[in-house]
Amino acid sequence: MKHIFSCFFFLCSFFTYSQIQHCGYDFTSYIVVNAHENGVVANPEDLKITVVSENGTAVINVNNMYSWNKGNEPMVFTQNYLVSKAGEKERYFFPYAKDNYFISVTNTFPAENFSIKVEDINGIYKTATIPLQSFNLYILCSTENQKAKMFGKRTNSPVEVILEKE
Repeated sequence: MKHIFSCFFFLCSFFTYSQIQHCGYDFTSYIVVNAHENGVVANPEDLKITVVSENGTAVINVNNMYSWNKGNEPMVFTQNYLVSKAGEKERYFFPYAKDNYFISVTNTFPAENFSIKVEDINGIYKTATIPLQSFNLYILCSTENQKAKMFGKRTNSPVEVILEKE
């Protein structure tokens, strides 16, 4: 009986310590866009930012190929928003960006194949199209981010878009 208990204890310990710890952002990255006028910090509201193909058409997230969210819909960015309650410290939904725009994508998202199209719904700013790069991805799990930092530019940097008035 003593040997059975020892064996059971060993197996429980082995399985407990051999499990791989996962990050809450496993399999997910983000693209953050900081779109603002030159010399202005705040991002204007009412921008429509869309992932587009080389011919300028909106990319459709067919069967969640590029993002785990909004399958079979165009890939449109959301402006970050506050989720704090009264009396709490100000906190944004996506904590790694302020009033920027963001979109969730898979870790295998081929950023170099796409651009973003920034349009102002109110017609104040000119439309801009900016090519994406792999370093534009916010890779939030430390092991994936360490691999990405080994080569090329620093990851977790927003796409900077300087808006020009019409």
